[in-house]
Amino acid sequence: MDAAHVRQLFSRLQAACLRPTTELRYLSPFELLVAVILSAQSTDKKVNEATVRLFPIANTPRALLDLGEAALKAHIKTIGLYNTKAANLLKTCALLLEQHGGEVPRDRAALEALPGVGRKTANVILNTAFGEPTIAVDTHIFRVANRTGLAPGKTVRAVEEGLLAATPEAFRHDAHHWLILHGRYVCIARKPRCGACPIHDLCAYPDKSEVK
Repeated sequence: MDAAHVRQLFSRLQAACLRPTTELRYLSPFELLVAVILSAQSTDKKVNEATVRLFPIANTPRALLDLGEAALKAHIKTIGLYNTKAANLLKTCALLLEQHGGEVPRDRAALEALPGVGRKTANVILNTAFGEPTIAVDTHIFRVANRTGLAPGKTVRAVEEGLLAATPEAFRHDAHHWLILHGRYVCIARKPRCGACPIHDLCAYPDKSEVK
C-alpha cells in the first residue's frame, strides 16, 4: 500500500474513533500489566470480569503477593491458563519489588525480563501506560495488516516492523488501538464486515464480502 493510501486509511480510522484505547479496565500501569498478562489467549471481557473483583483488594505488587497464590487463582480461575498466569504474576510482583521499587518499568528490556511478559505485552504497556509510539501485533492486527496490504508479513515481528515503517508519525501512537478495534469488530476472521468498513476501497483483500 502506497504512502497516500496509508495516510487515508489511518485518517478514516481516526475519524471513526478519535481517541481509541484498550478495552481492558485499569487505573494504573500495574493494573494494566496484570490485565495484559491475564489476557493472553483470553478475551478482554473475561479479564475485566476477573479484575473487577481482584483490583479492589489487590492492585499493587505487595498486595498481590500478600493475597497469595491460592486466593489469586480463585479470582482468575475463569481465565484460560490461570495456573500459569497466577505463578507468573506472583514472580513478576516479586521482581517489581526487588528491582524496580514496586513500579512498572518504562523500559522494554526490563519489561520483557518479567515472567509472563513478551514483546507484545511490553509494547502494550509502553504504548498504553506510557504513551510510547509502539505497535503490539496480536492476531487481529496481524490479520488486518496482511488482508489490507498495509504491512504484509509472515511473522508477527515482520508485521510489527512493517507497520512501524509504514505508519505516519502522526498516527503511530494510536495505530495499535485503531487496528485492533478494526480487526475485532469489522475485519473479523471468518467473514469480514466489508459493507461496514470505512477503508474497504483501500483494502487489497481479494475475497471481500458484498459492499453496498
